[in-house]
Amino acid sequence: MNLQQYLSEHQQEHLEMACRLMAQKSVSPTGEGMAECAALLRGMMEDAGLRTEVLKTPGHPILFGEMNVGAPFTVLIYGHYDVQPPEPLEAWVSPPFEPTIRNGRIYCRGAGDNKGQLMANLLAVRAFHKTGERLPVNVKFCLEGEEESSSANLAWAVEQYKEKLACDMVYTADGPQHASGRPTVLLGVRGIQYVQVDCEGADRDHHSGNKGGATPNPAWYLMQALARFWGDSPHEVAVPGFYDSVRPVTPLEQALLDRLPWDPVETARGLGLADDHFASTTAAEFYRRTLMRPTLNICGFTSGYGGPGSKTIIPARASAKLDMRLVADQDPLDIYEKFVAHLQAVTADMTEVRFTVTDLGSMAPSRTSPDRPEAQAVVRAVRRAYGEEPVVMPSLGGSLPDYVWTRILGVPSVVVPYANPDEDNHAPNENIALDCFFNGIRCATEVFVELGSIRSPKL
Repeated sequence: MNLQQYLSEHQQEHLEMACRLMAQKSVSPTGEGMAECAALLRGMMEDAGLRTEVLKTPGHPILFGEMNVGAPFTVLIYGHYDVQPPEPLEAWVSPPFEPTIRNGRIYCRGAGDNKGQLMANLLAVRAFHKTGERLPVNVKFCLEGEEESSSANLAWAVEQYKEKLACDMVYTADGPQHASGRPTVLLGVRGIQYVQVDCEGADRDHHSGNKGGATPNPAWYLMQALARFWGDSPHEVAVPGFYDSVRPVTPLEQALLDRLPWDPVETARGLGLADDHFASTTAAEFYRRTLMRPTLNICGFTSGYGGPGSKTIIPARASAKLDMRLVADQDPLDIYEKFVAHLQAVTADMTEVRFTVTDLGSMAPSRTSPDRPEAQAVVRAVRRAYGEEPVVMPSLGGSLPDYVWTRILGVPSVVVPYANPDEDNHAPNENIALDCFFNGIRCATEVFVELGSIRSPKL
């Protein structure tokens, strides 16, 4: 029996296996069901022919699997078996850990993020094993249990087990496909540096009438300080040196940006903005800002009284939370230090109040060049698997721990989402369309075939 015939005839079995994994709770923020899920998944990996072991971390363990067929190329497949908490439970149409099929979709927590997609890759390897067809590549699996807890120990684990995880490329199936519904290939992610800025005045709130004009208001000072972090445009950050390390967009990356599908009216409506909001913006400009340029954003501002009615006070404290989305070659620590230095400079004359900055976490950016033979092989495989041209994005606007592969392991990394654009990951009624699940299995087999035709040097 050939591979494609096997996949066609075993769809029900594959669906049942995926649902069995989805039904097992594995909520990393609370720890519920994590050990049981790891044990279940380990058995499935061994059934797929993988030599499997548990790699200990300071948190939840990593499941490592390997099938070495003596091929010149080794691909490491990343995924995660943990899921988000299911609350609010009342918003689910069917119980969150009872996989339910309706309208051509599997509804369950973890269906799209990431158990359904993880299983698609695992079942592709299993198909080679069960049919006796030789895998064109050596495969390794690194399936972590803390992605939904910010991958707290993944970088540590990759450093710790670097030799075991050594490979030529990392391949991930996670996230939704492009909003257009076309198959998607992602070649990078933006990083993040998150900070909190606090401004303190008096040791307690004061009456705004009795003490107004004499007591400093931290909210006013904090607003003045933050206003000095941008130039004439909210898109231009005024922190000295903020753009120094930004990797330039290459002509090939720019060509990819130019080809990305985009409807300015639909985009504006999706954001809750006026239809003409992006009337003077090109698709290339939109994607360049959201994918390839760093940003500085105020996520929240808190000070004084915000309840019903009025309360006449001068608040003693004001606080702002900010995130900086970083792009390739920017270092979060360097950006954090420049942020602090700029804050100190612009508040040097604000002696009536005290400013402090707290580092609330960071993740480095990552990008793989589209001219890498590995990236081009994946694009060819996706095109063949889906029968249409994929959307190839040089970066994702959000942040994932992709840097552990490109920076620590030093290999290219490519992400191919299998899930439908409306998978509702992290939300009630999370789902994955059945055709997306089965297409993902077939896509993975095509990726293995294409990668088996190349042998590329390390980065």
